[in-house]
Amino acid sequence: MTGLSDFFNRPINYLRISVTDRCNLRCVYCMPPEGITLLSHGEILSYEEICLVARAASELGISKVRLTGGEPLVRAHLSSLIRMLARIEGIDDLSLTTNGVLLGRYARELKAAGLKRVNISLDSLRPQRFERITRMGKIENSLQGIEAARAAGLHPIKINMVVMRGVNDDEIADFARLTREKGWHVRFIEFMPIGEVKSQESRVESRESRGGGLQTPDSRLQTKEFVPISEIMERIESLGILEPHSLHGNGPARYFRLPRAEGTIGFISPVSEHFCFKCNRLRLTAEGKLRPCLLCDEEIDLREPLCRRASVDELKCLIEQATEAKPSGHRLEGGTTARKRAMCQIGG
Repeated sequence: MTGLSDFFNRPINYLRISVTDRCNLRCVYCMPPEGITLLSHGEILSYEEICLVARAASELGISKVRLTGGEPLVRAHLSSLIRMLARIEGIDDLSLTTNGVLLGRYARELKAAGLKRVNISLDSLRPQRFERITRMGKIENSLQGIEAARAAGLHPIKINMVVMRGVNDDEIADFARLTREKGWHVRFIEFMPIGEVKSQESRVESRESRGGGLQTPDSRLQTKEFVPISEIMERIESLGILEPHSLHGNGPARYFRLPRAEGTIGFISPVSEHFCFKCNRLRLTAEGKLRPCLLCDEEIDLREPLCRRASVDELKCLIEQATEAKPSGHRLEGGTTARKRAMCQIGG
């Protein structure tokens, strides 16, 4: 096995795989209120095709795989895919990002199939607000999912909160307290511009609706929605001094712990303090496009080669091509972001 690295000497060892563009929620920062034009079943990669890509990636040095969506648990028999991926030599970390709605039903099955851990998106602890942000969700389902994951041994469970000023930023301290009260591992994520998604609810509204065009990062930094990590940290420090801490994972979060807390607090700052210099990942969309960067629209097509039964070696060449195409960093500061897809079509 050889290591995989890009032109900037960043080791690439992490593949995020979107298994579906469908979701059972309509979160305001992820999907347009009217939804998206969904792929047909015949357009998305089969489990066998996904595993072939994962096998090729593992032979190049990819050892971490995360399944995403849309909502991955809405795809039938997901545990079968997890079981297949868990058998691939070289993949030593297999995880899942979910909204938790269906996790209560599937947590034990997923763990038995070989899933190691889960990240759960949860943007409010208040039932009515949760329903507004997700446009249709019931918070009790997600909370039951968190408990089911804990009971199944899917550790560590990380709770992802996208912070939006005037929408849920008054709950920052409430989430942080849960690292003490329940031992949760909470990660605060900056609201990030991507695609053409426009939020209609509450104060999450676009400049376009106020007479402007698609927001650039600079303008978003000046809007009411964006809260930089520096401010989030200041608010949490009213509860106590944040002490640096390490936590298992493959992502860009910086982890801390409050005094007397069993859980941790993570910060992900893609806008104000970007972490491109240590990006270690590629992304595979549900229909087989390999993306070198979340925030750029460049893609390498794997679906057509898979349809003509490309060999593992051919797929390895395409994966290396995608790695070579990774930019040094995103261009948010210049107003450039991925616009052709909503977040739910990429997998985050």
